Amino acid sequence: MMTNQRLRNYKSYIPGTLFILPAFVLFAIFIFIPLVYGLVMSFTDYGGFNVTPNFVGLDNYSRLLQDDYFLISLKNNFIYTLLFVPLTMLLALFAAIALNNILHLRKYLRISFYFPYITSMVSIAIAWGLLFNPVSGPINYILKAIGIANPPEWLMSSQWALLAIILVAVWKSFGYYMIILLAGIQGIPQHLYEAAELDGASKFQQFLYVTLPSLSPTLFMVMVLTIINSFQVFDLVSVMTDGGPGRSTNVLVFRIYQEAFVNYRMGYAAAMSTVLFLIIMVISLIQFRLEKKWVTY
Repeated sequence: MMTNQRLRNYKSYIPGTLFILPAFVLFAIFIFIPLVYGLVMSFTDYGGFNVTPNFVGLDNYSRLLQDDYFLISLKNNFIYTLLFVPLTMLLALFAAIALNNILHLRKYLRISFYFPYITSMVSIAIAWGLLFNPVSGPINYILKAIGIANPPEWLMSSQWALLAIILVAVWKSFGYYMIILLAGIQGIPQHLYEAAELDGASKFQQFLYVTLPSLSPTLFMVMVLTIINSFQVFDLVSVMTDGGPGRSTNVLVFRIYQEAFVNYRMGYAAAMSTVLFLIIMVISLIQFRLEKKWVTY
């Protein structure tokens, strides 16, 4: 028979349980159940219309290894990540440091840098598509004006299209990460800089030995977020190039979309999604494994 003490203990859990219950239900409906359903579907030939999908085992996964289109998408995505992450972090860090030292225009510049992040991705893609137009776009007009006779054809060139998309993605995203880094910089105790000044440290040395170590937890979080974000790029590719020219800008999420909703191979697309999930998980685990070597708390 339950004692009064144990009954009171159980009752004490009720308020906390009720508080987390809505979040738990939403997580289960929108994250956990679709994740499990997608994993199960990756072992079938489900096409979106067949009521009873057939179990095909690991066939979808073995096909991935021989699918040149998928391998190109994977390569493009890694190139995108290798350029997008450092460029975004460097630009965000530079802007955050600059804003921390600019008092008069800080609010205006902070809003200006952050504004692209809250602007519709489709609007941005269309606008930048016009700017990158090799014939009538102002970017090539400026390049020709400064003496570059044969500027790139940007979105019409298989060599330059992916770089153009990366530059737009960096421009759109860095303001968001700048806000995070600016908050991190402003949280660094001022007495650390005063002690460094007393020791004769220059501004660069203060940045190197005070700002960077103190900011390393924030930089680590920004790095994790940008890497995950880089593997989710879709809108820019879909609107600006539709994966072309050729297959030069086709990335993983766009390839998954094509297989699922253009070719109606849901099972195969689910296998791609599972591989993408595993890639992000492995990279995140490696990052957290290496965290202790450069993050100081």
